[in-house]
Amino acid sequence: MIDVRDAYFDNARVLLIFLVVFGHVMQPYTGDSAALNTLYMWLYTFHMPAFILIAGFFAKGSGNMSYIKNLIKKLLVPYVIFQVVYTGYYFLLGKSGWESGLFHPQWSLWFLFSLFSWHILLILFKKWPPILGMLIAVQVGLIVGYFGDIGQAFSLSRTFVFFPFFLMGYWVTKEHLMKLKQTPVKVASIVIMVLVAVGIALAPDFNSGWLLASKSYDILGEPTFGGVGRLLIYITSALMTASVLAWVPRRSFSFTKVGVYTLYVYLLHGFLIQFLRVKDIEVSIFDSALDVLVFTGVAALIVYVLSTKPIRLITEPLIEGRVSGWKKLKAAQTTNIKKAS
Repeated sequence: MIDVRDAYFDNARVLLIFLVVFGHVMQPYTGDSAALNTLYMWLYTFHMPAFILIAGFFAKGSGNMSYIKNLIKKLLVPYVIFQVVYTGYYFLLGKSGWESGLFHPQWSLWFLFSLFSWHILLILFKKWPPILGMLIAVQVGLIVGYFGDIGQAFSLSRTFVFFPFFLMGYWVTKEHLMKLKQTPVKVASIVIMVLVAVGIALAPDFNSGWLLASKSYDILGEPTFGGVGRLLIYITSALMTASVLAWVPRRSFSFTKVGVYTLYVYLLHGFLIQFLRVKDIEVSIFDSALDVLVFTGVAALIVYVLSTKPIRLITEPLIEGRVSGWKKLKAAQTTNIKKAS
């Protein structure tokens, strides 16, 4: 049985959700700095694949009807709610493209739709031998790029392209992950991470769309050999994911508990990020190192605030469809009143 509160996995979740927010904070300024652009694309080689792999690791449940109903409650209902809320919010901000429709996920909401789809695909794929399933999943991910009609609608492109990482996470055991902690592997991981960063820096015209997995090869400018390019991305992302997970600490820290609430951060941080983008807040790019520190501080603050108890109490009905936090608060208040009397 999986220990869902294992410090290693919560630390991984905290690191990855921070990097998601960090990347979104930094993105508008990457065009003004080659160093920031390199860092941005370096992060995108692994932060979503790693996040998806962790999600797959915890998808060990069965595929019966009650399981599917629970997925609908946990993933599709929040998706519909936040799709409507974000659409209204974008309209109020005057953001273009706000009228995307229910089946064109607003910005980061694609993850909920895809996560539900990955669970459904898993019902079939887990019946096959791991190697066969992985080969088929990768092949499908390579092929879909040749179809221009498979894009952001229903989050289809990202669903198929990122599914191999979810399936990999399903088949991976904790023992496999702990082998990444061996010294030779950690040393090799540093070499890999440096080489990937250097490779990105030496290819300034590299289209970040390859890492976002939402566009066809034709749009990316490689209609013929796009599959080869995506295969290289798969290999790079797998190596980078393993390299980063090798350095995730196993012991608990004061911030480890934030790993329990990453869904809150993921769904809510878009309100802040999109507000900052629409308001076009200027950040002068003078020193890339200093800029990174500023972005780090802003991202860390967003993650902390959105994982605090008051925010969770307010948004729990929307995100989890329950009010357990309010019930616990009321019970605690009742207990305190009884003790005082």
